[in-house]
This record gives sequence, structure tokens and C-alpha cells, in this order.
Amino acid sequence: MTNRERHMKHFMIKYEFRNGTTEAWHQEIARFIKAIDGDPELKGRVGYRVLKNRDDGHYFHLASVADEDAQKTLQSRDFFKAYSAMTRQVSGGEVTATPIEWIDQTG
Repeated sequence: MTNRERHMKHFMIKYEFRNGTTEAWHQEIARFIKAIDGDPELKGRVGYRVLKNRDDGHYFHLASVADEDAQKTLQSRDFFKAYSAMTRQVSGGEVTATPIEWIDQTG
């Protein structure tokens, strides 16, 4: 883990998928990640990973932001607002976002 990664702000977003099709939802996730990577102000300053429990519909999103400014910039984007609304929709409104601390990782 680099010093930069250690000092980023990290969040875990958790929910159970309840509405829609997983195929359509996975396409939305891919669009969201592509939008982050395509935004010159966010690329390299916002990290986003999505994982799913293999045996059920529970999803875990790991988000990292370089600083408060990157977080505010992301939250100001229309694509973020639309994606957040869709996350609430597919989860039936039950989404938890928890600040997490990154301790260590393999190289």
C-alpha cells in the first residue's frame, strides 16, 4: 500500500439487490465507473470497486477519494446523482455507507 492510498478516505456501501435485473444493474455500474475514469478532475483521485456475495444478492462497493475536494467534485456530478438514485432504487431504499479505515494490503 502506498502512503497516498493509506491517506485516502475510504467508504463501504452495502445493500441487497431487490429491484430490476442484475444484468441491467451491472451495466449501470460499468457506466458509472467509466464516467469516473473519463472525468479529468476525478481520474486517479477517486477509486471505485464493486463486489457481490456469490451466493446471494448482497453488494459491497468500496469507494476511495483522495481528499475532501475529490469527494465534493464527485458528489456534484450528474452521473453520481443518477447512480446514487439508482442504487437506492435497486436496493429498495436500504443502503448503508460506512467510512472505513484501510489498514494494509498485499503488494
